[in-house]
Amino acid sequence: MKVELISCTPNAEQIVAAAAKLCYASADISTVMEGLTKEKTDKFLEMLTSLGHQSPIEHVSFTFGIEGVSRSLLAQITRHRIASFSVQSQRYVKENNFTFVTPPAIAEDPDAAARYQKTMADIFAAYQALAATLEEKYTAAGMDKKAAEKKAIEDARYVLPNACATKMMMTMNARSLLHFFHLRCCNRAQWEIRALATEMARLVKKEAPTLFRLAGPGCVSGPCTEGAMTCGKMKEMRELFLGE
Repeated sequence: MKVELISCTPNAEQIVAAAAKLCYASADISTVMEGLTKEKTDKFLEMLTSLGHQSPIEHVSFTFGIEGVSRSLLAQITRHRIASFSVQSQRYVKENNFTFVTPPAIAEDPDAAARYQKTMADIFAAYQALAATLEEKYTAAGMDKKAAEKKAIEDARYVLPNACATKMMMTMNARSLLHFFHLRCCNRAQWEIRALATEMARLVKKEAPTLFRLAGPGCVSGPCTEGAMTCGKMKEMRELFLGE
């Protein structure tokens, strides 16, 4: 897995503070950015946290480049609808270098790992054979090579597994990110998306430390929300995400 913070709103914390200032102070558009020192910016952000007023943080967004994650993860992450996704297409991009994600539990077991590797190799061979057969069929029907290949991989991709690696760009505003971290940094989240969310949280905390001070699973800022399904590791999670 590789995760990069490609871009974000410049002066993100100041922008959020300005939005809060406009809501709670006698400022106008021409002066709203004036006097927003680091100290005053932090004060506005802390006030928003204490009040639970989250709409001002929607004014800033963060764009990530993500690769080496599975299609299984893709199905989970696109459920977060307040976000924008651009994902490498299996319809237009042929899997010439088929890569896949191996769950740690499988990688740690020699027998399971061997079976898994063989299954992936068999699937890739089937994909290549199907693509070649269909391409030959469409070429014989009069299609040019490029069009025939594209149409062939449209259907051949159906044999590709959830493990197939993909890459994407994703943009979320800060409020959506905090919600994403709340759910996906939790120990009960699936291992791959939890690893992704944890790395994303680390990256944005470097860029906007006050804004994302409480970024992480729900238990870092309050009681565990999982009820009877709690992992029971609130102390460890707070140490991990808050350094307490």
